[in-house]
Amino acid sequence: MAFRPLGDRVLVRRVEEETKTKGGIIIPDTAKEKPQEGQVIAVGPGARDDSGKVQPLDLKAGDRILFGKWSGSEIKLDGEDLLIMKESDVLGVLDA
Repeated sequence: MAFRPLGDRVLVRRVEEETKTKGGIIIPDTAKEKPQEGQVIAVGPGARDDSGKVQPLDLKAGDRILFGKWSGSEIKLDGEDLLIMKESDVLGVLDA
């Protein structure tokens, strides 16, 4: 994939949730909510501060993150649904 986010933006792939509950009940597509967890695919170089110096991002490719329900812009790239969002839309990083 030849895509590089600009500024303090990150490219995220949503992590699909389970289609079954722990009790074995299958959740239909109409009742599913979009996952709020994803994996960072690519990051921009960072935002510029008041003096013009680039501040690097805390995120890196491969990080698993949590983000808000309405965060980011959905795009389709190489047939895959992805999100582009600002680093400030990311709520936190999940450590394995």
